[in-house]
Amino acid sequence: MSTLAAGRPLAGTGALLRFALRRDRVLIPVWIAVDALMVLSMPNTLKGLYATDAERASLRAQMAGNASLRALTGPVLDDSLGALTAWRVGVYAGLLAAVMSLLIVIRHTRDEEESGRLEVVASGMVGRRAPLTSALLAAGAANTVLALLLTAGLASLGASGALALGLAVGGVGLVFASAAAVAAQLTQSARLARGLTAALLGAAFVLRAAGDSGSSWLTWASPLGWLEKVRAFAGERWWVLGLLVLACLSQGVVAYVLAGRRDLGMSFLPTRPGPARGRLTGAGALALRLQRGSLLGWSIGFFLAGVVYGGLTDGATDLVRDNSATRQVLERMGGRSGVTDTFLSAMIGMLGLVAALYVVSAVLRLSTEESSGRAEPVLAGAVSRLRWAGSHLLIAFGGAGCLMLLAGLGFWAGYGHRPGAIVGACLLQVPAAWTVGAVTVLLHGFLPRAAPAGWAVAGAVLLIGWVGPALDAPRWMLDLSPYTHLPKLPGAEMQWGPVGLLLAAAVLLTGAGLVGLRRRDMAG
Repeated sequence: MSTLAAGRPLAGTGALLRFALRRDRVLIPVWIAVDALMVLSMPNTLKGLYATDAERASLRAQMAGNASLRALTGPVLDDSLGALTAWRVGVYAGLLAAVMSLLIVIRHTRDEEESGRLEVVASGMVGRRAPLTSALLAAGAANTVLALLLTAGLASLGASGALALGLAVGGVGLVFASAAAVAAQLTQSARLARGLTAALLGAAFVLRAAGDSGSSWLTWASPLGWLEKVRAFAGERWWVLGLLVLACLSQGVVAYVLAGRRDLGMSFLPTRPGPARGRLTGAGALALRLQRGSLLGWSIGFFLAGVVYGGLTDGATDLVRDNSATRQVLERMGGRSGVTDTFLSAMIGMLGLVAALYVVSAVLRLSTEESSGRAEPVLAGAVSRLRWAGSHLLIAFGGAGCLMLLAGLGFWAGYGHRPGAIVGACLLQVPAAWTVGAVTVLLHGFLPRAAPAGWAVAGAVLLIGWVGPALDAPRWMLDLSPYTHLPKLPGAEMQWGPVGLLLAAAVLLTGAGLVGLRRRDMAG
């Protein structure tokens, strides 16, 4: 840090903020678009599903007696269209805002320190707290835009309720932005900082689910529970927003205090030293060592999600059996093979979409290693580029199969029937996840700076899979997603042709990406 900037801790914040927004000019709009479209598309969907006051009142009564579904989506606080929108997607909009926020903050703080770029920046006219401030401001700008879009898009359902929901969703995003800022000070690894913040987010979801299913006091222990307690479109409790503000400010103060008491590149949680003699036997062992924590976390999450969705099967099928409109949406997602098979296929398909996010994150580990300069000493030895990249891709693609296998076992544990059919249906999602990951490999091979656009591809596929069936989107749009071409198992007839084409596409795209990686300059 320069002497002139030492007395001005926020010097250079504006320049760093502009740079952060420029770097995230694709990432932030994609996350905002996915979140906003998920919420704004829901009123028309619900209007088609529950067209009359009597149907909406019946839904509210059914949800009141179904603890398992309340754990998944929360309680129905009112039978108005706005309240049903907040019930159906409010928590998940908060989840997406939280993930977006933690990625932004850690990307522009701990990621920059770990790569060494922040040390170069700090040598100029940049204050000590400018990087942290600019990262929080970037996350704040993203959540502000999201809140404004939700407020404007839902205003026709009630201006007060729309404002409450928009502020609550944006507030949850800011709470986890400030939590990520604290994690970035505590840890020396961006990967660990993301893991800690994601674990906090997972705990918040579990507490909210446990509270909604019975122990209501647990809901108050979770920021996602506070989002529900705002009661958007159902007699707003504006004072609950104060809890979000208080949590954000208190965590922000902690982050700033910690940032002022540590040296650049250091952390408060000690890094465990490695053994005196290395035990890694090659590039594959190193890749596994780097990605094992992420894979373990995803694996636990997929197994638990399978258990939860499996346990919901009987109750959910009873809820939608008498509602033809809801059943039609599920059939567009999961096929026409009976209510139970349709629900199972739809839920398995949702987890398959999420598996694509894991594959993209694991593939992008190549970009992280290359841009940080850690790949160079590995490749300076007797390790070829293809061997180095292949070791990470093996974990990325093999990990997707592991996740879906565990999800299938979880479904079986929660549902208790037809293990072979359910596990097979889960594994069938893997070729589509591989195809999304292969596009990211292609980008990394030829356009390494554009490799993060793999998140945009995964986000678009996620949006098509989640929102497309509810909106009855045109066939050409649905066909853009590789998941659309998979057979709707369990229940439907197996079709090997589309599966083979997806596998071939994944192989060809991955091969082309590796050719590009082999021929271009590293860190180019």
